[in-house]
Amino acid sequence: MFGIVRPCSHRLGEGLKTQWMAHLCGLCLALRGDHGQFARVVTNYDGLLISVLTEAQAEKATGWRRTAGPCPLRGMRTASVAQGEGARLAAAVSLVLASAKVRDHVADGDGLLARKPVALAARRVATSWGRAGARSGSAVGFDTAVLVDAVDRQIGIEALAGPGTPLLTVTEPTETATAAAFAHTAVLAGRSGNAAPLAEAGRLFGRLAHLLDAVEDRETDAASGAWNPLTATGTSLTEARRLADDALHGIRLALREAEFTDGRLAHVLLVHELGRSVDRAFGTSGCGHTADGAHGPHGSPDSPGSGRLLDVPGSALLLAPEGSFGPPPQHGGNPYTGGGNPFGGGPSFPPPAPGRRGFWAGCAAAVGLCCTCKMCCADEYEGPWSRKKREGCLSDCDCDCGCCEACQCCECCECCSCCDCGL
Repeated sequence: MFGIVRPCSHRLGEGLKTQWMAHLCGLCLALRGDHGQFARVVTNYDGLLISVLTEAQAEKATGWRRTAGPCPLRGMRTASVAQGEGARLAAAVSLVLASAKVRDHVADGDGLLARKPVALAARRVATSWGRAGARSGSAVGFDTAVLVDAVDRQIGIEALAGPGTPLLTVTEPTETATAAAFAHTAVLAGRSGNAAPLAEAGRLFGRLAHLLDAVEDRETDAASGAWNPLTATGTSLTEARRLADDALHGIRLALREAEFTDGRLAHVLLVHELGRSVDRAFGTSGCGHTADGAHGPHGSPDSPGSGRLLDVPGSALLLAPEGSFGPPPQHGGNPYTGGGNPFGGGPSFPPPAPGRRGFWAGCAAAVGLCCTCKMCCADEYEGPWSRKKREGCLSDCDCDCGCCEACQCCECCECCSCCDCGL
């Protein structure tokens, strides 16, 4: 549900990382603003692409950003976040597809949804989200009926699919839905000429999303007896990888046909990061730096395109009161070290050192960290007593190289011949 494009925190420069976070927060706040706090649980990585594409095509003008209020997950600091029709379209698409996802889980009787009271409550939530998404879509001129129709057709296609059924027949409804959403970003940005290439990019992105989800769930579905498109159609992983690579190539070609005002972030997400998502799903990802530690085409760690991009854990999206997240990690270490034992040192507590919190203030801060899940889910947080920067317990890098702390150019483009962007 949280998407297939999950950038690692060891890539991209400060500028693109800031843009990424602005769109993430903008989607979350658009959901809250139009549909209430609970709707924010449908915030997802892939939905950000709608907002990113809209802004990438639009003429630079005021009104695309606003300053959001303090958020615990960014140290109670304000931040510039995306707003406008792109964020609202992303919210509408996220709500409708989340509604469909919930209904699908209810129909399959997954987990707690096998219990009738829970399933009934889930259906009501799904229905509410579907209606809310339709209202938001209508407000920006997007008819979400194409998404609902795709979901309904998906159920029938899966029921009829069997050995020998072309896998692309199964992925078609997803392709149609994402094509419509991507194409509408051109309408919102006032670039009607981009509608056709972006529809093609969206169609292929939908194919990839469906394929990668099937690949990642293949073993789990086999163990539980759940329906999986690869198993049902008898499609091998080799064929699935071929289709995925073809889709990646098609997205690259489609993006070249579109005109952008500033397409750097869209390019990085839909070309570079999407390719890494494919490698991750098929277990073929690797580190892009050389054995002697030299940097590849990224250049130095401080060069554009070689910095860090925040990888926001999915669960942090669920509880963020203001929908924003902390600054990039500095790899602090164990959050319980470096600040001293607040319970040691005799029967009385010494005065706090400058910059440190006292015992009771630290306790209050620790409670706040736990209640907001920041200690576990945020990439970085401030130690409750020491006020030193600490890395979240679940903060992770998807490079699988084990050496990202020393090398900020992981998975550089020396092995990617898709473009000459130099990122």
